[in-house]
Amino acid sequence: MEELLDPGLGRVRVFLMHDDNKPRKLKYNLGHRRLLTFGGAYSNHIRAVAEAGARHGIETVGVIRGEEHLPLNPVLARAAACGMTLTYLDRAAYRRKHTEEVQAALRARWGADIAILPEGGSNAAAVRGCAELPGEIPIEYDVVCCPVGTGGTLAGIAAGLPEGRRALGFAVLKGAGFLEGEVARLQRETYGRTWSNWAINLDYHFGGYAKTTPTLDAFIAKYRVEGVYVAKMLYGILDLARRGAFAPGTRIVAVVTGQPSTPVDVCAAPTGFDSGEPR
Repeated sequence: MEELLDPGLGRVRVFLMHDDNKPRKLKYNLGHRRLLTFGGAYSNHIRAVAEAGARHGIETVGVIRGEEHLPLNPVLARAAACGMTLTYLDRAAYRRKHTEEVQAALRARWGADIAILPEGGSNAAAVRGCAELPGEIPIEYDVVCCPVGTGGTLAGIAAGLPEGRRALGFAVLKGAGFLEGEVARLQRETYGRTWSNWAINLDYHFGGYAKTTPTLDAFIAKYRVEGVYVAKMLYGILDLARRGAFAPGTRIVAVVTGQPSTPVDVCAAPTGFDSGEPR
């Protein structure tokens, strides 16, 4: 845990908690012999599922958006080295990946017993894993912030917060108002109820998923942070603090998601590539 020091924060204090949310989301999803999931060609989720499969002896299938391109990029090469079978869906079919029709076709090909995990890994089991994060925060705090792609991490963090604390997510997608409904749906699916201790800020997407601007690029260079998720969250926190959105004395824990710089290598392919699918 380290403190982010910036004169623009005033009396607001921000502490960085480095935490790879992918293992949390997978923790309660690994009780299967065979697991199929979805992602783009640079998906951290695909990488994480492949690595978990190698670690736990689970057969994994990655359904990749678009067409195959050889040689494989570093993310897909690592997934394949971990034993994941890669298959591809054209973009039209991929948009319907959640439908009974597409999932029935996948089960017909890969076996009726295969467990299907959604893109980004956000389901009830993932929410339970992320709900454990607040209990591991070693300092006093008022607000927990996190980037939001699919809503699972925020749904879990909010559910696991002690009384009187709140969670604030920063959407990395443009036009992401639907995420409020997704977070609520995930909480109901997991616990049969929702919480009112969270919100999603939609103003710091910088043009959309994996998009950037010169302003964000300069911020990334200054703070040396990952650009798809973390930079947008931290920029949002600092900007809101300068605008007086947080009361003086507020203590914020910013969850820096993503793979650590020196991960435990369970496969033979290169590591360290970190851009990709929503968290």
